[in-house]
Parts: sequence; C-alpha cells; structure tokens
Amino acid sequence: MPNSIPTSRAEPTPKELGFHMPAEWEPHSAVWLSWPHDEVSYPYLEKAEDAFADFIHAIHDSDTVDLLALNEPMQARAAQLLTQRGTDLAKVRFHLADYADIWFRDYGPIFVVNHEKKNLAMTKWIFNAWGNKYESLLKDNNVPYAINQSLHLRIFEPGMVLEGGAIDVNGCGTLLTTEQCLLNQNRNPQLNRTEIESMLSDYLGVSHIIWLKDGIESDDTDGHIDDIARFVNPTTVLCALQDDANDPDHEVLKENFRLLEQATDQDGRKLSVIPLPMPGRVGDVHGRLPASYANFYIGNSKVIVPLFGTKHDDAALRTLESVFPARQVIGINAFYLVYGLGTFHCMSQQQPIP
Repeated sequence: MPNSIPTSRAEPTPKELGFHMPAEWEPHSAVWLSWPHDEVSYPYLEKAEDAFADFIHAIHDSDTVDLLALNEPMQARAAQLLTQRGTDLAKVRFHLADYADIWFRDYGPIFVVNHEKKNLAMTKWIFNAWGNKYESLLKDNNVPYAINQSLHLRIFEPGMVLEGGAIDVNGCGTLLTTEQCLLNQNRNPQLNRTEIESMLSDYLGVSHIIWLKDGIESDDTDGHIDDIARFVNPTTVLCALQDDANDPDHEVLKENFRLLEQATDQDGRKLSVIPLPMPGRVGDVHGRLPASYANFYIGNSKVIVPLFGTKHDDAALRTLESVFPARQVIGINAFYLVYGLGTFHCMSQQQPIP
C-alpha cells in the first residue's frame, strides 16, 4: 500500500457522514488484543504471558475480549492460562490470524461511531512499524483487513501513517498528540501540520488539536501520547511528570505539562491538568525501558494500571482512583510486558458501542 494521500476521494469522509472517534471511557462492546509470542521482544515470555492473562482476567467480566492467536496451539495455551485464573472463556472470542506483535492499538483499526444512526465503522491507517524501524513487523499493517472478515464494517482509509497510541481524544472534538511523532519525517514527510490536522479532523471527527512536544526516554514510537498525557473526562487530562531533575524525562514532561495548562478544549474552556507520577528508571543492565503509568486502559467498569515495582506505584494508583471514582482501579505488574516497549494501553483497542 503506498504511503501517500489520495488526491481525490470518491466517497465522503467519516466526519461528513456524522462519524467521530468516541472517548475511551464511553461504553465498549469489546476490546481487541493479540496474544504475545515473540521471544525477541519478550526475553521473559512466560512472565509476559502471565501479565497479559492477568489483564484479560481483570477486564473480562465487563469487557468482552476478542483475542488474536497465531494458531490453535497458541489459542490452547492462552485458554489454559486464562482457565487457571478462573476466567469465563465464554467472554473470550478467539480469532486465528497472522500477526507479528501485540501492539494492537498501533496497527489495529481506530473505530468511529455515528450515534444518531447507531452505526459503527473503522478507520484503517497505514502502519509502518513506527517509522520503518522493524521490517519484520510491517505485516501487522494488514490486521484490520483480517479482523474485518468477521466484523463486516465499513472501512475508511485515509492513506496516512498513524498509530492509535499517538492520539487521545475527549470524545467531544479535542485530540491530543505530539510533534515528535506526527510531525516526524519517518511518518508522513509529504504532509505539513495543517494537512495532518485536516486528515485527523476528517477521519476522526475532531475539531481541535492540542500539540505537545516530545515523549519519554527509550520510547521507540517517537513520542506516543499514551505514555505522556491522557484525557480522563472531557475537560480533565492526566499528565505524566518526573520530579527528579536529574532524570532525562524531567524537562520534557515539565514542558508538556506547561503546554496543557495553557491549552483549551474545543469550546475554548481551560483544561484541568492533574500530575501523574512517573515510575522512575525501569530496566536492567541492558538499558532503560519506556515505563509509564499513563499507559492505563479504561474499561467499562475498571481501569487497569501498569505497575513496575517502584516506590511510585501506590501514588499512581491513588491518582487514578481519584479521577475514576465510578470504576474499579486495578494495578497489574507490567515489568515483563514493558520489555516489548509498551504495556496495557498499547496492547489493547476498544470497540465502542455506536
């Protein structure tokens, strides 16, 4: 598929048809996941599988799970680990599919809804493995087509490179992203900021875009927003902050926090910006990993927060509990998942109810 923007379109855009991307806290009919299997990405694969299974078990009673597996033995392995946890497998729908990695949010579809007509559709963006960094992962670009063999949804294709983890929305017209990612020359060098904003508006139904600067250290996605700042309601954003002035994330996150304090929503209202601590350095002798509590997943009745075994875990949980009083906030150890350079938000994609 060419990495270019069509010069003319035979069909109206999602926005013209009344579609928009809802906020993550709006009701889901399902959550999509891909079972981990790559021992290169996960040197402690069994422990990564355990964290993955813990996540599914925690959400399955309120979020139906659509789970990709490469083959029947992998499906059986997943079913075994889930059964050991007491998971009701009737709430897990398995799909055999060819995929390379687990980061479904980045290569899967971004769903859009038309609430008036109760229609669901998918936007299918180009996935180029975060700027063509990993040739072996490029085949994940085809996953949306594979899952649509069962969903049978209308597909809108902008022809633009975009990962789901690069954006966050409040469901009312405002979108958060970073310059480091969306303006990166390894994504859409043929597009300028105004053209990118136009594409996001046309295909995700947004009217206002807030641009932050850079992402966290060791993030191979070039600054995905879901490790930095997340909407938790239409006018409130949690923003990661690093208190340690000697940490490489300190100044970067401080600047993003400042920009959010100056920002407004789509109606010109100031945002409420709440600091979310960072876990500090997480990694091993081989280097630092991109660990962030901002990579939480918002389910129908629960919020799943990645924990890393640092002294900041409890403070992060308390912050999430304060902004989601109607949901159960659950922390799950994500140390072995983050070896793959992401955690719970990166690996999931919610399917909204239209």
